[in-house]
Amino acid sequence: MKENTRWLSCYKPNPRAKLRMFCFPYAGGGASIFRTWTEGLPTWTEVCPVQLPGRENRIQEKPFTIMEQLITATATALMPYFDLPFVFFGHSMGAWIAYELACYLRKNNNLTPKHLFVAGRFAPHIPEPDKFHLLPEKEFKEQLKIYNGTPSVVLENDEFMQLLIPLLKSDFSVCETYSYTPREPLECPISVFNGKDDHLIDEKELCSWQQHTSNKCRVEIFQGEHFFLRTAQKELLKSITSDLEQYEK
Repeated sequence: MKENTRWLSCYKPNPRAKLRMFCFPYAGGGASIFRTWTEGLPTWTEVCPVQLPGRENRIQEKPFTIMEQLITATATALMPYFDLPFVFFGHSMGAWIAYELACYLRKNNNLTPKHLFVAGRFAPHIPEPDKFHLLPEKEFKEQLKIYNGTPSVVLENDEFMQLLIPLLKSDFSVCETYSYTPREPLECPISVFNGKDDHLIDEKELCSWQQHTSNKCRVEIFQGEHFFLRTAQKELLKSITSDLEQYEK
């Protein structure tokens, strides 16, 4: 098995793997949010939580602010791990990363994921309406409360926020400066997930992912808000497993 890299934190090689699932986090998130996913997915699946620069064990590295640069670097780093059939999962910012990486690999390497799982994000052709990454620190922290993803105890810890805000602003910049490039739809199915009480996205914006695949696209809603993958993890992984079963053979 290949040597682990800093891009795959929490990664545990599975000798029985028939398929790899690469997982991309939301803004400010690290690979550790996927550390328990192996327990809820098929035994023949190898979970590969992707660790982007600027967080957890890569906190000393400068995070990306531009999607194109992030995708190129990620594709280069993960290329040795695309020797098995693979799928992508991405939540929020990670959903667009997963989509753009799939398009990049098809164009440059003639590789395509078997399936694309996206959560908590509207389709990539819908422009990001906000420019939160340009806000002064005080206003930026107020906007974080809207997402309800940063605990109040963290928001009130000035020392910790001094470390977190630059990363969050960089991640927000990745999405808020992103410009969709029209291209042919992907050939793989797309499964779209969201929280019932996520007021940031409406169902029409979720259904519009259909135009980015020539295959099937399904939408499933779970109990919870924008970060439903934390509160409905068991149900989410059960749904993903149902989609993965077709790739076991």
